[in-house]
Amino acid sequence: MNITIYDVAREANVSMATVSRVVNGNPNVKPATRKKVMEVIDRLGYRPNAVARGLASKKTTTVGVIIPDISSPFFGELTRGIEDIATMYKYNIILSNSDQNKEKELHLLNTMLGKQVDGIVFMGGNITEEHVEEFKKSPVPIVLAGSIEETESIPSVNIDYETATYDSVKALIEKGHNRIAFVIGPLREPINNDKKLPGYKRALQDSGISVQDEFILEGDYTYDSGIEAIEKLVELEEKPTAIIVASDEMALGVVHGAMDNGYNVPDDFEVISSDNTRMALMVRPQLTSVVQPLYDIGAVAMRLLTKLMNKEAVHGHTVTLPHRIEYRASTKQ
Repeated sequence: MNITIYDVAREANVSMATVSRVVNGNPNVKPATRKKVMEVIDRLGYRPNAVARGLASKKTTTVGVIIPDISSPFFGELTRGIEDIATMYKYNIILSNSDQNKEKELHLLNTMLGKQVDGIVFMGGNITEEHVEEFKKSPVPIVLAGSIEETESIPSVNIDYETATYDSVKALIEKGHNRIAFVIGPLREPINNDKKLPGYKRALQDSGISVQDEFILEGDYTYDSGIEAIEKLVELEEKPTAIIVASDEMALGVVHGAMDNGYNVPDDFEVISSDNTRMALMVRPQLTSVVQPLYDIGAVAMRLLTKLMNKEAVHGHTVTLPHRIEYRASTKQ
């Protein structure tokens, strides 16, 4: 049997308004009355109806989070930052996995809105015009975390991906390399095609080094695509001496694939990865990696969303967090 607020009020011999004040933490209740009501709530096992409370307040204190791959350490760390700040501001989270599928992403967006969430944090690799149109039609605020869209019309939190890639390439050039390969993520994603790839090319060109197309290999962020990339690179007559990799998981594949083919990292190939997830520490040699503050991106995105949901003043809705390179054993010291 569902226990209602009416049952609690009757059992405690108080009004339903008093029970509501106790449940919502209103201080205008006598301590003795609060204690009596709480004892009845515990004994009956009463749980407030979030839907009914949401209808009354027009807020559900619930946030939707749409994530491409819940098993990914990259998105897992982002989501941890979102959840911690949501908890701090007393919001619940509905988490959904989109599998990087546009139709599923749009379906989940509308499902979240149907559940009357107060706001949405969206993570996705390819934000299309159709996405942006749906975001703009949303009755509640939406913030992108670790995801970009070309118009910058949707609030977002990221790092400067072009500069981060540029810095990685320049660091290798300064170490004497002029044959630097790039194992990049899917080029259909703007973050790769419009940010990271131009950063790679610009760093080479600024140093008078020609871009070699055979040194640019497209992966899909997975371990297997890293192995496939290094196997192609070692077959080249003129091999690279250093490799930039767009994710830690792909970089593990690059390192292991190099070893399987009789090469050594960093003696034969120096490797700089990206993201600096826990995977960077789980391989030997440990990976030099661009530190993308994943937890902070999630946390700042959620904090930005709370401001938008509460109609607080926001100075600039596009946030760029700092990055740096953490040097480890996959590059020579």
